[in-house]
Amino acid sequence: MNDDCLKIAAYLGERDRLNGRFLADVLLDEFGRHALQTSILLRGTEGFGAKHRLQTQRLLSLSEDLPIVAVGVDTRSRIEPLVERLRSTMPDRLLTVERARMLSGQFGAVELPADLREATKLTIYCGRTERIDGHGEASLTIVDLLQQHGVAGATVLLGVDGTVHGVRERARFLSRNRNVPLMIISLGSGETIAAVLPKLGSLLDRPLLTLERIRILKRDGERLAEIGDYPDTDDERAGVWQKLMVYASEQARVDGHPLYVELIRRLRQSGASGATAVRGIWGYHGNHAPHGDRLLSLRRHVPVVTIVVDRPSATRQWWPIIDELTRDTGLVTSELVYDRS
Repeated sequence: MNDDCLKIAAYLGERDRLNGRFLADVLLDEFGRHALQTSILLRGTEGFGAKHRLQTQRLLSLSEDLPIVAVGVDTRSRIEPLVERLRSTMPDRLLTVERARMLSGQFGAVELPADLREATKLTIYCGRTERIDGHGEASLTIVDLLQQHGVAGATVLLGVDGTVHGVRERARFLSRNRNVPLMIISLGSGETIAAVLPKLGSLLDRPLLTLERIRILKRDGERLAEIGDYPDTDDERAGVWQKLMVYASEQARVDGHPLYVELIRRLRQSGASGATAVRGIWGYHGNHAPHGDRLLSLRRHVPVVTIVVDRPSATRQWWPIIDELTRDTGLVTSELVYDRS
């Protein structure tokens, strides 16, 4: 399959409830009921939402209500009814829709549309311990392949729940959780991404990938593009949101503090709508060697992705904070998302 698709993303708290049930369970039940091609529930390590209440793994009293990001991907015909249902179910939660290209099954060379050629976000979905014959663990092999082909960065994010090829897979205690989904987010020029796609298609037994247009703003302190001057609504009167993502190592420091912690703190003080930091298990950006923790412990040398979603007009106001804090390190990207399909 090589087709247009939609990606739905919901931002909520771990202990948010609906009719006595955890909202995350309600959401993933809906993803499973609609048999989405892929979906994943990511548990954050730090963040805040619309009420500006800090949620963090660093403080014991706050570590039982961490931020959560739930992502679901499928064709427009499957996602659109789900969006409408979820809007009525959770009207006070941030729910965004992104337009993407989905590749699955067998594919070879792919001609990218013009809007993906400048910079592309390639996301690869696979099982937690999925292996590639003769190459070992799939996620590690894919990251090595991406770096060898000059892709600007890649981060492996581990899910705790989700669907894989339409089948619900949930992490359980005392289980290898082989098929619980993970996602590998990678970034690069359209030309570089297009060159690596056939190799990914032949490497994976059941490949499932998405391609999205992005703008790479900064890399290791170097300014590559401007933040942009986008309206808060589009021509169809849909609400427009700007999503910035900052990729860095957990060891990255600003004035002695972890970069992602300072980003969350300063953005919260500035009145930004919300931000979530998600700890990865493996990855790299720029010329840095792949790093992380293959045993899923809490060692510090792992990648962290900080996701910030706000209206474009507000983003322009607090952008100097991200610009300042990433003066020496980090990969910063921008993309537009919407509040309806």
